[in-house]
Amino acid sequence: MAARRDFLAGMLLALAPTDTRNLEAGDIEIATPDGERLPAYKAMPARGRNYACVLVIEEIFGLHAYIKDICRRYAKLGYCAVAPDLLFRGRDPGKVPDAQALADLDAALRWAEAHGRIAAGKIAVTGYGWGGRLAWLYAAHQPKVRAGSAWYGPLAGPSTAMQPRHPVDLAAGLRVPVLGLYGGQDRGIPLDTVLKMQSQRRRGRSGSVLEVYEEAPHGFDADYRESYRKREAEDGWARVLAWYRKHGVG
Repeated sequence: MAARRDFLAGMLLALAPTDTRNLEAGDIEIATPDGERLPAYKAMPARGRNYACVLVIEEIFGLHAYIKDICRRYAKLGYCAVAPDLLFRGRDPGKVPDAQALADLDAALRWAEAHGRIAAGKIAVTGYGWGGRLAWLYAAHQPKVRAGSAWYGPLAGPSTAMQPRHPVDLAAGLRVPVLGLYGGQDRGIPLDTVLKMQSQRRRGRSGSVLEVYEEAPHGFDADYRESYRKREAEDGWARVLAWYRKHGVG
């Protein structure tokens, strides 16, 4: 509950929201194979087609204003951005099985392919915090993904029935290039796990890169929280966009 209160208080710090002018943006529902209706948010240019697609994965706080704003930022640059609410079944983030989250992301991708006017083969994934971990996993799971970015997502942990593998376990075999952005002052993601991930990814073929902002805390891109660091956030955003262009998703 304390984390929720901190989140709500932090909303007062949010930057001016990205507008919807010339965009098609709003809440949607996506059918899943198990018969559920997956809530999501989509944003894309109002006209045209053959856009690149980016799946945006939420923080532990859910599909809130910040994540929706990120979708609109991408849409302003010519992307179809879709953010599924992976927590909609009422579970807290620690009780969402990886298999379920990946299946819901697959459903969101199918929606984008059917309704997002996207170009074949131009698929990216990004995630923040809790979603940053899933961005690595989805890049390993979904062969249609061409590039990914992970903002300070956990990289290691114990193997459980719900979370059998972690990014560090997948790094050596990963074939999709992922850009990981981490804070050197992140108390939740020890720097030694970032270093271990860097070592593991060197054994693979994906060409993934991990960048560490030495003075940044966890959540340095979250512009509604006190953890926000403007310089690092803007540099990270520029790096992500360049990363996508480099790998043909932009």
